[in-house]
Amino acid sequence: MKLRFSEDLETLLNCLLLRPLTLREILSQTSERGFCLTISLLVLPFLFPMPPGFSSILGGGCLLLSLQMGLGRRSPWLPQPVAEFQFPKGFTTQLLKNLKKVTKHLEKVSRPRFFTVANHPLVWRGNGLCMAWLAVLLMLPIPFTNPLPTIAILVLAVATLEKDGLMMCVGYGLTLLNTLFFGSLAYLAWQAPQFLPKIFQ
Repeated sequence: MKLRFSEDLETLLNCLLLRPLTLREILSQTSERGFCLTISLLVLPFLFPMPPGFSSILGGGCLLLSLQMGLGRRSPWLPQPVAEFQFPKGFTTQLLKNLKKVTKHLEKVSRPRFFTVANHPLVWRGNGLCMAWLAVLLMLPIPFTNPLPTIAILVLAVATLEKDGLMMCVGYGLTLLNTLFFGSLAYLAWQAPQFLPKIFQ
């Protein structure tokens, strides 16, 4: 089953190949769905090798958008430097290839279901707060850990777009696992700071 999420994101990336779009233009074209679509677009590069200098803009944009979801906003806002960010053509081409790899797996498991969860009045805010927390973990300067919160953010973003309550529950579980993992690293750094660098060598 072709996810509407992957169709929308693929259309966006194909538009970016024709003409560089700012994040502000992307958000204006996608209305309320722009929250999760843009968050997905911003975190997808963290699954793969990424050119230097992008991580702070992409991670910061994800954090700002997800926080606004957590506050219940339905129309997104970004500060000028982030809103005017444009994806370079070569970077966009690579994103499009990577998107197809990711959605190939998501399309096998995601569909509208568990509507008690998916349509709960607080789920929009809850998903936003979870993604905001994961974005904070994503931006921590810890080597080789980016994919862990990124996968959880993508699961929650896709679940929100597709109204998949079961996948939302999986996303909450992944959020908890990320919290425990990074909490363990923080505890280890506090108790035995000399051992932590050796783990990531």
